[in-house]
Amino acid sequence: MAHKKCLVVVDNSNVFIEGQKFSARNKGVLRNPGDERDPQDPSWRIDFGNLLLEISAGRIVEEAILVGSRPPANDSVWREAENRGFEVTVHERSRTNEEKAVDTELVAQATEFICTQSEAMDLAICSGDRDFVPLVSVAHRRKWAVEMWAFTNSFRQDGSMATSVDKVCPLDKAFQKIGRYEFTWP
Repeated sequence: MAHKKCLVVVDNSNVFIEGQKFSARNKGVLRNPGDERDPQDPSWRIDFGNLLLEISAGRIVEEAILVGSRPPANDSVWREAENRGFEVTVHERSRTNEEKAVDTELVAQATEFICTQSEAMDLAICSGDRDFVPLVSVAHRRKWAVEMWAFTNSFRQDGSMATSVDKVCPLDKAFQKIGRYEFTWP
């Protein structure tokens, strides 16, 4: 049940961090013994224009929403995203530098958009985070088709997010299209 129009919502941190992990794995960088976290490739960056092109897949993008946390002052990531067609919302980090309110902001903005439209569209959620399951439910009640776009390392195939959407679209296949390297690493 694909539509000609879509709403795209992107959890910037989810795509960025999982993309960096995917890149490190592709380069053969292994986790250090005793490390709990997967290595991340600091050279990999999202190309927001190409990400939006990949996700829209020829559909008309009625709105593209990207939410994230405040980067360093000299970071141009939000300007680039806006220049590439995203409506950007940035939240401050907590005192302990944790990301706060990003998923709920995306759910709130997307729910408002969905509930104010007179026709059903496709909802493309760029995140594997199960915090978006309530948004999937809202979209389904309004007869929208829902896709999850995420790196396979960021969700479980049998997890609540992957099983609640109509279509899972792994970003692994589009990795070369949606990103670029800023410098050589390792």
